Amino acid sequence: MLVDQAKIFVKAGDGGNGSSSFRREKFVPKGGPDGGDGGRGGDVILQVAGNLNSLLPFQYVQHYKADNGGGGGDRQKHGRKGSSKVVKVPPGTVVYLDEGDEPIADLTEPGDEFVIAKGGKGGLGNVHFKSSTRQAPRIAELGEPGEERWLRFELRLIADVGLVGLPNAGKSTLLAAATRARPKIADYPFTTLSPNLGVVSLGGPGGQQFVMADIPGLIEGAAEGAGLGHEFLRHVRRTKVLVHVLDAAGGLEGRDPLEDFRTINAELAAFDDEMGSKPMLVALNKVDLVEARDNLPRLRETLEGEDHQLFEISAATGEGVPDLFNAVGAALRELAIRDEEERKQRAEKPTRRIYTIGNVDSRSWDIERTGDDAFQVTGVGIERFTRMTNFDLWEATERFQRVLDRSGISAELNRQGVQAGDTVTIATHELVWGEQDDEEDGSFVVLGKDEEAEYEWLAEDDYSADKV
Repeated sequence: MLVDQAKIFVKAGDGGNGSSSFRREKFVPKGGPDGGDGGRGGDVILQVAGNLNSLLPFQYVQHYKADNGGGGGDRQKHGRKGSSKVVKVPPGTVVYLDEGDEPIADLTEPGDEFVIAKGGKGGLGNVHFKSSTRQAPRIAELGEPGEERWLRFELRLIADVGLVGLPNAGKSTLLAAATRARPKIADYPFTTLSPNLGVVSLGGPGGQQFVMADIPGLIEGAAEGAGLGHEFLRHVRRTKVLVHVLDAAGGLEGRDPLEDFRTINAELAAFDDEMGSKPMLVALNKVDLVEARDNLPRLRETLEGEDHQLFEISAATGEGVPDLFNAVGAALRELAIRDEEERKQRAEKPTRRIYTIGNVDSRSWDIERTGDDAFQVTGVGIERFTRMTNFDLWEATERFQRVLDRSGISAELNRQGVQAGDTVTIATHELVWGEQDDEEDGSFVVLGKDEEAEYEWLAEDDYSADKV
């Protein structure tokens, strides 16, 4: 299967830090908190660009990063939002997480967008933490780090025209005769093991152009996976017009061309009912051979009676090939006009989707013992809250510990036998369990701080600022 591949790293922007400031004006001795929020980090967006047909640019640039959000300011000034990073990809790009085998997006329509990495939220300023009992809160959140991940791209074939037919029917020869493509050609089945692309130009420079694909030959049972099976058929589904290349001579085995024609069409219909609605032109190939000329009257009578548009060609000599491709160009133009009219009627706009990791409850968490004296706390909500906590601020650290207590994490650690001096890791932060007595559950020390101050476990029931 002809699949261009690339691997890139994307990093969304970090949210800006919230501000911890107080209103200071003449004759206003108790102005109160007025720290503004940080701005949201920019997203990384995959955008389908119709003028691209290769993943070649990603061979030179593999890292893409959106802008960070700005920090909040005094007088409740909100930080600026970080600019998003738009990464243009060609139609037909299938997106995978680098460590996964299941595709997370199949990008085919020009203009469509896929938010692959979301920017971090801006931290709250201290104005949000004011209450009747906390008149001068010295607390503000850090910005949330933006998402980052390695991605793998695969470019699956999107061609205007697909050449279908049994192996050795002459598809590769026809592609080579009409374009500059140079597929390997030999007189035995399954010469072509992967699709080959070529660009057909009509009317000289500035004329109509379309992409044609010589796709590996089908065999009976391909719809169930025989031979190249679905590796071939999924590409045919993307094409707009089919050209059925039929060996009018019956091949080296002297097959009946009509039986070959029925076999291919049956496999297409078995794979996808919509294949029958695609325009199909029938190219009776190898008319330069005596056997083909002998079969032509019977083929014309039968296939024309079934309303098929026939073209007698010789891909090897070029006979009849221009007429065939002029007819293909006309069919594509008709489809383009029809599609444009339907698009105007629907008034469709490009769609935007956002990548999310399943249906994860942000409130859930889990604790795993990773060693004799080490524990790991995981969970979307608690990890986000930890990253956004500024442990340099006393009140922020108190708030952090209240959340841990009310969320039940401290109780579960005690149940699992945490001891003084054990290390508990949450997100990127390492915490040390402190001394316990008869009345207190224990305390944490934040590693890496200049002063290892211990704080009591307090109570809280929510992660939100208005409750914490």
